[in-house]
Amino acid sequence: MIVINIDVMLARRKMSVTELSERVGITMANISILKNGKAKAIRMETLDKICRALECQPGDLLEWRDEDDAETGLS
Repeated sequence: MIVINIDVMLARRKMSVTELSERVGITMANISILKNGKAKAIRMETLDKICRALECQPGDLLEWRDEDDAETGLS
């Protein structure tokens, strides 16, 4: 499964969800969906805007985890 680590990058950049929402032009609710792992997809345009706002690479935000490990609590 793919995990989106927006919260990690927000902390590193000392940026709030509100500020990211304003910079990217998407709602705080949609950012929360991404943060909480509830998103089923992300548009490339949105990913580009988030990377620009956080000055990071897509790989800084996206992480693949084995679903079997996630279910058993392993990392």
